[in-house]
Amino acid sequence: MKSSFIKNKTLVTTGAISALLLAGCSSEESNKEETKTAWDEIQEEGSLTVATSGTLLATSFRDEESDELTGFEVEVVRELGERLELDIEFKELGFDEMLTSVNTGQIDLAANDIEITEDRAEEFIFSTPIKYSYGTAVVRKDDLSGISSLEDLPGKKAAGACTSIYMEIAREYGAEEVTYDNASNEVYLRDVSIGRTDVILNDYYLSTFGVAAFPELNITIHPDIKYAPSEVGLVMNKDNKELAENVNKTLEAMLEDGTITEISEEFFGGADVSVKPDIEEN
Repeated sequence: MKSSFIKNKTLVTTGAISALLLAGCSSEESNKEETKTAWDEIQEEGSLTVATSGTLLATSFRDEESDELTGFEVEVVRELGERLELDIEFKELGFDEMLTSVNTGQIDLAANDIEITEDRAEEFIFSTPIKYSYGTAVVRKDDLSGISSLEDLPGKKAAGACTSIYMEIAREYGAEEVTYDNASNEVYLRDVSIGRTDVILNDYYLSTFGVAAFPELNITIHPDIKYAPSEVGLVMNKDNKELAENVNKTLEAMLEDGTITEISEEFFGGADVSVKPDIEEN
């Protein structure tokens, strides 16, 4: 009788220990699920969701013949995805919407010639810079829109995105704002040409590409206006530090092996935008 009791007690104890061990394993698995990071989820899904405009020559636009999305940053991101062994899903959004989507976690990354600034760096993580440039002005070819310097902007109509760095500069100099909702480059440039607007303040390389794409328009790059040296990077959510670490490691390798230089030369007429330009502001 005593032997049977001991045997039964041993079975009960062993069962209890097994139950505890199973509970412990279950708890560990649950904790692993709870501590899964955004980078873990990206790797599990095998893809990165990337916001871009699809309307910005020469960094993000649709090829006229194939209608395929391409451009400097589009191709940089495609190469990035290949090296990270992740598929890239592009979503074409307006500038403000893409930043909001990164902030809310709906988008993993934004790539659209987004300048690195102190204010933005407080809200987002920026990658290693992949492009250096400076500001210029697109004006009418026949009279330079009556502009000789930024001090001539009061009373002039400046076209651009409402929250862009360049519209902020136009605003500071007293220009009248004319804003668009993710319009194409042709719309912006044609409006300057026909006098609906007077000037577009924008990045030098993007402006040069845009003007060259529409030779029939009465527009040119202002020969004397250079300002605001800039750095451009890919934009990520402030909390997604693991993604940023992997993106930066890969971009740095692409800079070192010349891949980004090759992509730049393809889209910017042989220019290497990964190198800081030597300019004197005026």
